[in-house]
Amino acid sequence: MNVAAYARLLPDITADNQPFWDGCAAGELRLQTCGECGTHRFPEAPVCPRCLSRACVWQAVSGTGTLWSWITMHQKYFPAFADEVPYRVAYIKLTEGPFMVGALVGSQDGPEPEPDQPVRAVFGPDATGRHVVRFAVQPSMERKVTAR
Repeated sequence: MNVAAYARLLPDITADNQPFWDGCAAGELRLQTCGECGTHRFPEAPVCPRCLSRACVWQAVSGTGTLWSWITMHQKYFPAFADEVPYRVAYIKLTEGPFMVGALVGSQDGPEPEPDQPVRAVFGPDATGRHVVRFAVQPSMERKVTAR
C-alpha cells in the first residue's frame, strides 16, 4: 500500500468528528444522535436532518447492518490501493438507519456477497495507525426449509 497516498484520502479529525474516531479506537461505532427526536445520523452534522434540532449526543450503536450494495474494485483507480486489488467497497445500511461506505474485510476469499446480507463493524488500525471501521459479512441467517 502506498501509505502517503492513502493518508491523503483520510478525512481530517476535527472537534466535530472526534467522538466518531475515539469510538473507532475503542472498538465501537459511535453516531450522532438527536437530543430531541432520537434520530441517528452519519456523517456528523450541525443539525438533525429530521427535526432540525441542534441538540445532539454521540452514542455507541450496535455496529450491525445489512449490505445494501457493493463493488469489487479490479482497476488500480486509487494509487493508495494499487497493491490491494481486488478489494470490495460496500454501501451499508446500519441497523439504526444511516448509511455508511466502507471496506468489506475477508470477503474476497469467500462466496460472492448477497443483497441484504447481515454485516457487522470491525475495527483496527489502518496503514497509518489510525483505527478505522470496516465491515465483515456475516453468514446468511436464513433457515433452509425442507419438504416433508
